[in-house]
Amino acid sequence: MAQEGEDGQEKTEQPTEKRLRDAREKGQVPRSRELATALIFLAAAGGLALLGTRLSIGALGWMRGALTPDVARMGDLRRLPAHFGELLGGLLWQALPLMLLCILAAVVAPIALSGLRFSQKALMPDFKRLSPLAGLKRIYGREGAVELLKALLRVILIGTAASLVLWGAYAQLLGLVNQPLETAAGEGLGLTVILLLAMTLATALLAGADVPYQLWSHKEKLKMSRQELRDEMKESEGSPEVKGRVRRLQQEISQRRMMEAVPGADVVVVNPTHYAVALKYDAKAMGAPRVVARGVDEIAAAIRTVAIGNRVPIVEAPPLARALYRDVRLGQEIPAPLYAAVAQVLSYLYQLKAWKPGQGVPHPTLPKVELPEGYGEV
Repeated sequence: MAQEGEDGQEKTEQPTEKRLRDAREKGQVPRSRELATALIFLAAAGGLALLGTRLSIGALGWMRGALTPDVARMGDLRRLPAHFGELLGGLLWQALPLMLLCILAAVVAPIALSGLRFSQKALMPDFKRLSPLAGLKRIYGREGAVELLKALLRVILIGTAASLVLWGAYAQLLGLVNQPLETAAGEGLGLTVILLLAMTLATALLAGADVPYQLWSHKEKLKMSRQELRDEMKESEGSPEVKGRVRRLQQEISQRRMMEAVPGADVVVVNPTHYAVALKYDAKAMGAPRVVARGVDEIAAAIRTVAIGNRVPIVEAPPLARALYRDVRLGQEIPAPLYAAVAQVLSYLYQLKAWKPGQGVPHPTLPKVELPEGYGEV
């Protein structure tokens, strides 16, 4: 049965990469106690096998020193705490290499399962963990049942492995009593290594089943409902309302800049009412006339208004206006097929500027603007 999220919907969707990344940052990674236990047993067995002779010699020396009475201290009880501290420190020093190996194994286990990660968020106090309801869910829920089953299997497997080793070495254990201390210590150390290896094998069997379960359980806990998936997409990509507002603002900024370019245009070609395209041509800086403003309906009307207010010539050439609006984007130069048509318009404007009444020259008229085949319709 799928678990439910805080929104009441079933968590049926696999966790996204962002969800997994956020979980890692919070310290939520798969962990297996059985894997850690198996590695610690293995490290202890390997440490005893490699350092057994050194540890035996050191332990025997420490024991002789501990059992040898110190006449100077026997009469002064105030020296006993210091003497006890020295003995404890000496014992820990002898066992330090083995302890370090076990600590290293305990650190390696989570790294082997989920990699080396450090999370500051995991160190922060989380009062949700103190919730009695959450604790009851863990105890009586699926996690509690799995932990109970693992505890039973752990006792059975480790107990069986230890019992088999001790039963097989029963006669040898009884014989240690009659052997010299050095010989008994060596044989006892060998039996301890075998016992640890047997316990390692037992916990490794349990870890072989626990590791895949922990990986699966971790993914199950991070599963998402469809609503959570939609909310994450909105958070990462932005809500439609916000994106729409951003687009509107971008359009307003673009239109404002476009209107600011109209007063510097050479001509505005219109449809006459539905389309308006403002052109500018600088022979030194441009290879061809460039569209500095374009629009339809309300924007076209605004372009015409700005052009009239700044005395920018307005030329009615419906096919050309439609073709320019359709094929040329803002800031682009006109395409080569429209060179001739735009040249007709600019030539007309140059003639109009040069014309003066009373010189016997007729008023210039705009010739019919011809477009190549395929232009003129939107």
